[in-house]
Amino acid sequence: MGNMAVDVGGLRFVNPVLLAAGILGVSPSSLLRVARSGAGGVVTKSLSFEPREGFPNPVVVEVEGGGFVNAVGLSNPGVRNFKDELRDYAPFPVPLVGSIFGYRPEEYAKVASVLGDCVDGFELNVSCPSVAGIGDEIGGNPELVGEVVRAVKGVTGKPVFVKLSPNVQDIVVIGTAAQRAGADGVVAINTVSAMAVDGEFKRPTLSASKGGLSGRPIKAIALRCVYELSKALTIPVIGCGGISSWQDAVDMIASGASAVQMGSAIRYLGLKAFGDVADGIRRYLDEHGYRSVADLVGVSVC
Repeated sequence: MGNMAVDVGGLRFVNPVLLAAGILGVSPSSLLRVARSGAGGVVTKSLSFEPREGFPNPVVVEVEGGGFVNAVGLSNPGVRNFKDELRDYAPFPVPLVGSIFGYRPEEYAKVASVLGDCVDGFELNVSCPSVAGIGDEIGGNPELVGEVVRAVKGVTGKPVFVKLSPNVQDIVVIGTAAQRAGADGVVAINTVSAMAVDGEFKRPTLSASKGGLSGRPIKAIALRCVYELSKALTIPVIGCGGISSWQDAVDMIASGASAVQMGSAIRYLGLKAFGDVADGIRRYLDEHGYRSVADLVGVSVC
């Protein structure tokens, strides 16, 4: 039977199917539900130092093809409130990765300092397309990405992953900057800049006008980014974007991802998706003679 455990940037997961940031990650209780549903690890909703309300409704709209455009606005309770809640759930049954954001490198470090003793690693959100100040302003600037990574690595010895934006000219340039600054891995991709229009009222559907597209429509973009990054980097890549089946996950792993993250899919598949996808990967390994997930990583990369 194929070994489903994966080691990614210093973290060991019992299987490679993880919860993506922003979905069911606003409270420890929801994260625990995901862990118990078969996820190999979970990522919190992106946390800031102070609480943030986000944008007023409507903040999510479904689009054809199984996708969603969202502009939630990074609403969250603030890192200290989240940490207080998390105390009742320690120790967590699977690796817990804290997604964090700020508007300057020192703000990322400040959040990481608060959260550092209760998570297993960090994911740096430098790529939200709907909030000014942390989208292209940071995620599209290799120098700033490097500064953010160095600032967080300066306050923690735990693994640090950078979530990369597809809304840049060359994602490999940004990934290389993250690697050079000491990142332990990258996550590709965040949502694709997009919008939806209400034809009846002839105006944008979302209160923030534009947002980020996620779900099935972005799988092909995510695959391309994972492929390019895995060829260029020596640190691991976690694939994220459009995964809604074990076949999607296998495609992503074969394209160079050491693990995958699922988010939008659970809106129509439910929490059982994590266990179902993990089981599908396990069957695929056994049927095709792979001894481990690691043996499948990057087999399509040439």
